[in-house]
Amino acid sequence: MTEANGHGSPADIPLTVLGVRVELPAQQHVVLLLDPPGDTVVPLWVGAPEAAAAALALEGVPSPRPLTHALLLETVAALGGRLEAVRLTAVVEGVVHASLELRGGARVDARASDAVVLALRAQAPVLCAPEVLAEAGLPARGGDGDPEEDEEAALHDFRAFLDDVAPEDFA
Repeated sequence: MTEANGHGSPADIPLTVLGVRVELPAQQHVVLLLDPPGDTVVPLWVGAPEAAAAALALEGVPSPRPLTHALLLETVAALGGRLEAVRLTAVVEGVVHASLELRGGARVDARASDAVVLALRAQAPVLCAPEVLAEAGLPARGGDGDPEEDEEAALHDFRAFLDDVAPEDFA
């Protein structure tokens, strides 16, 4: 924990969760993450339950009873902890791995999809190791222009990419 904000390493790259999409016709769900300059999109292929949980978290929709991700965060809080950040740590056989970074420096191995949902619910940063961005990231239009236009351009490029890609391409 050497970065000024106390999370991860100084080389970690913060990512923004752009949203959840469904790739047709295969009905594959993907969570889209974008690096700050908008140069790279990191797709996380997820199951339908994780996609729904991410979409609800992005919209700030509470559930009447705690769902799994809220339950975990409430349990951590009841034990005196707090989710400080999630970190995308490695790509192993095409699968992005992650860890939860808790107050006090504890780290817990996690699926990237669950880690991102937890980060959204806890309003914690999603950090990415540079080697993960290099291996799992896809080029997106970045630029000198308006950040909203850059984000829209990145989404446009990624949608075009989705037209020609299958989940097997990442294995």
